[in-house]
Amino acid sequence: MPAHTAAGGERKPSVRTAYVPGGRLPGWAERFGASHNGYQLKDDDDGLHLLAADGAEALLQAPWPVDGRPGRGRDELERLSSLASQPRRLGLLLVRRGGYGVAVVNEGVALASKVGSTYVQSRTAAGGQSQQRFARRRSNQADALVETVAEQALRVFTGGSFEYVVPGGDRALAGLVLDHPALARYAGLPRLAYLDVPDPKAAVLRKAAADACAVRIQVTDPRP
Repeated sequence: MPAHTAAGGERKPSVRTAYVPGGRLPGWAERFGASHNGYQLKDDDDGLHLLAADGAEALLQAPWPVDGRPGRGRDELERLSSLASQPRRLGLLLVRRGGYGVAVVNEGVALASKVGSTYVQSRTAAGGQSQQRFARRRSNQADALVETVAEQALRVFTGGSFEYVVPGGDRALAGLVLDHPALARYAGLPRLAYLDVPDPKAAVLRKAAADACAVRIQVTDPRP
């Protein structure tokens, strides 16, 4: 990913995000250190930082909180790897204007799932009565989408227990679905980090299931 130029001509360092399963984290960190002349560990509220000798930085975030089940190891990296390797069941809910996907996930695999296609029109620049008719039609489509996804999510979620909810896709739509009365029994469950995904087809759902159970890594390259 190329670096961007900020106002005044200063080039911003590039930032990229990856998801790495807990069992592969030590190997990933070793390769990161080899590419950037070593690193030091710094742990804070944001996550575990790998501060490389050449100015690169990697922020590692666990897929779920410790919740009384800390990982084991000699240092923060090994403990994070251990924590992320623990089996946890998640309720995954992905929704965008063009589709949805829901699943019960364990160890990165969807145990039960459902994907579907939907349609909510994009915004228009037209004004007057045409704009008002469009807004009502779009609102009705969004309401129907929320109803459909909530119904399908209830069917999938009822088939298996889980302890966290993972939303993804369109933040507003996902929030409306999770706040739907049909899913009231899941309202009190902790929500994990939001996943930015395209329209949830089957392949997107599979990748999201794996990513939801992996360590989220944000790598910032050194300034040029």
